[in-house]
Amino acid sequence: MDLQMHTMPNGIRLAHLQVNSMAAHFGFMVHTGSRDEKERENGMAHFIEHVIFKGTRKRKSFHILSRLEDVGGELNAYTTKEETCIHASFLKQDYNRAVELIHDICFNSVFPPKELEREKSVIIDEIMSYLDTPSELIFDEFEEQVYNHHAIGRSILGEEKRIMTFTRDDVYNFIRHNYATDEMVLSSVGDISFNHYKKMCEKYFGQVEPRSRLRKRSRPNSYEPLHLTRDKNTFQSHCIVGNIAYDAHSEKRIPLALLNNLLGGPGMNSRLNMSLREKSGYSYNVESHYTTYSDTGIFQVYFGGDKDKFEKSLKLLYREFKKVRDEKLGTLQLSKAKKQLMGQVAIASESNEHLMLSIAKSILMYNRFDTLEEIRRKIEAITTSQIMEVANEILDQNKLSILHYQ
Repeated sequence: MDLQMHTMPNGIRLAHLQVNSMAAHFGFMVHTGSRDEKERENGMAHFIEHVIFKGTRKRKSFHILSRLEDVGGELNAYTTKEETCIHASFLKQDYNRAVELIHDICFNSVFPPKELEREKSVIIDEIMSYLDTPSELIFDEFEEQVYNHHAIGRSILGEEKRIMTFTRDDVYNFIRHNYATDEMVLSSVGDISFNHYKKMCEKYFGQVEPRSRLRKRSRPNSYEPLHLTRDKNTFQSHCIVGNIAYDAHSEKRIPLALLNNLLGGPGMNSRLNMSLREKSGYSYNVESHYTTYSDTGIFQVYFGGDKDKFEKSLKLLYREFKKVRDEKLGTLQLSKAKKQLMGQVAIASESNEHLMLSIAKSILMYNRFDTLEEIRRKIEAITTSQIMEVANEILDQNKLSILHYQ
């Protein structure tokens, strides 16, 4: 992998991987998300991601949407706790069209007041749909519980009562305080030379005025385990069990990523899936997730099933946790776990769109991007002792929080 990088005088970083493909992918990512909001601004980063498409100094909403779709391309966006991304997929001959359009959206949007009011209704409908899905809602509520009212625990979508108060001035104020040029990355994967790509980016993004972050992030509060049960009148029982975990810069994040994959990753042969579903038939869906942020992390196991099977499912879950805390993996078990994780990483990298987004996020966080060979070496270096160490730190039953919908 010959990834090429460049930093422009205004601090915006460029990254490009040349590949032999008719389709190309380009994205703008900034290290700003819902955790950067004040309480009264909750939902603002996601709101901006929506309304940024509603008109620029030279384009109306229809022209923005049609600019790439008219030539078979796609325009998309998403918001997380720490990033906002606007990205596009298109034919390689339309590179200039995509780069110019994303620059126009990100730096020339005018946020028409009528469009802002209209989009509020769309977002509130999105929130209502989310509230009707307990298997998704429980993840947000669990993070709120774990992070104890800190901004990083709040919902990305926000709340209706706050979103309805947002004004055009509020949007500009949030952008001014949180969107720093040295926290922006332009990422590309496609069949174009780096010099050509660099010239395009400099043409459109090189004139952007340097801007520093005015609002500093605060670290999450101290963690205290909590066990909560909520009556949701659902047909199924839903539960998340988890704990605070390592941040994106911790050396222990890689052993925990392997442990997470072993316990409840996407493979049907994960330990929790085998125990709760295949052998017992207690749960249709059981999965674990490990999410890293710049200064914290969270480990979560979700399972859903019949309400009368909840206690038995929880007991099996704790039994699997105890096994990985107390019993070292055998040589063959460890080897299989490493191969499985590496295979998943390699398959994901075959998607050039996924690769482009991964490059952007990695450069934002680490200012580098590991090749598959570098990732393989890090995975191969994991020892059984390291896995037991992180298991005992993260899966200690006395440190686990529980949120249960019944």
